[in-house]
Amino acid sequence: MAVTADMVNSQLQLVFEDGTDEDGNVKFRRKSFNNVKMEADEEQLYKVAVAIEALQQDLLATIERNDSSVLVDL
Repeated sequence: MAVTADMVNSQLQLVFEDGTDEDGNVKFRRKSFNNVKMEADEEQLYKVAVAIEALQQDLLATIERNDSSVLVDL
């Protein structure tokens, strides 16, 4: 049985530091951008994330790309 994965959706998430909690641990918040072009490569997404960071008040902690795929039995 041959199975293939067909990518159906891509999302860019930026994770920002958002202060600290009562125990002194860093809190995080996420900004998500849906419907990212599936053909976009990592360098393009990184450049977009850095440009968005310049418009934010909080420090950018991580940049994440989340892809969703459908598994199909051939």
